Amino acid sequence: MRALSNCWTLFESIQMTYSRPKLAVVGAGISGLICARQVRAAGWDVTVYEKSRGVGGRMGTRRADDGLRFDHGAQYFTVRDAEFERYVQDWVTHGSVAVWDGVIVDLANGQASPKPRATPRFIGVPGMNAVCKHLATGLDIQFQTRVVSPRREGDLWRLRNDDGESLGEFDCFVTSAPAPQSADLLASAPELQQLAQATTMSGCWAAMVSFPESLQLSFDGAFVHESPLSWIACNNTKLQRDCGQECWVLHASPAWTNQHIEDQADIALVRLIDTFWQGTGATPRTPSFAAAHRWRYAIPPEPLNDRCLFDAHLRIGACGDWCNGPRVEGAFLSGMAMADRVLTK
Repeated sequence: MRALSNCWTLFESIQMTYSRPKLAVVGAGISGLICARQVRAAGWDVTVYEKSRGVGGRMGTRRADDGLRFDHGAQYFTVRDAEFERYVQDWVTHGSVAVWDGVIVDLANGQASPKPRATPRFIGVPGMNAVCKHLATGLDIQFQTRVVSPRREGDLWRLRNDDGESLGEFDCFVTSAPAPQSADLLASAPELQQLAQATTMSGCWAAMVSFPESLQLSFDGAFVHESPLSWIACNNTKLQRDCGQECWVLHASPAWTNQHIEDQADIALVRLIDTFWQGTGATPRTPSFAAAHRWRYAIPPEPLNDRCLFDAHLRIGACGDWCNGPRVEGAFLSGMAMADRVLTK
């Protein structure tokens, strides 16, 4: 009898394993990862597909030779929402997040004026992608995988990669990619696709430069006005970024980027570095390292009012900062809302 009971228990376990609902998430940025974690915690099988080699999306950290590290996307984040604050405090306790006490100014025509610190500025440690690395722990993430628009077959979604290879069948599908890319993946849900197509996203050219000696500037970060640049920051003033060199991240304004979105990277780089010298008044010198990165989809000028998009009948949806505001917090809350919709029967 005991052997029969054990066999029945094993059968039930196998049956439960194979009957668990399955979710596919495209994008391993903060919105996709928190959605995946929440749904997985509810007992679903979850697979995340990411086209790049690592997690983070625009919370990325670029590494270079000699231990150089640049937060070339999101620079820091703030907290307003109580639920997000609870998570942030857990991340602080874990050591993946800390407060950045850098001196931040407004910079216009070479003149710097202090910017009041209304709320703490948080950073990932040792890079902005540390938050996403923490959220990715234990998740099934398939890197360097580009997903094409899924097909609805019966009650399931069949996924394929851009080589036409099958990725399996899923009960629910979520994209956390930028709006234009999500629109391509929502072809089988025309109403959602139209909303994504109507959401524009501005690009952002980012320049990363380092110098063996200090530039002797009086600030660590600056919001730049009346310039092709919108933001500059000394990356090594952030916790655990000291690499023996002074590393700067330069972000172009959305207007300038959109005008130069198709420029070659080396051309954009030269223009941004020249503007940096003009705007700061620092003595020009040759950087020990210099590179540019184009974020083609970075900022939604007019994000949707809904925290996420979801078709409860088709079981397909989208989330991201373009749904809920161009901030790390907005992306996080969008992913949380998406998980709630997936789990609501």
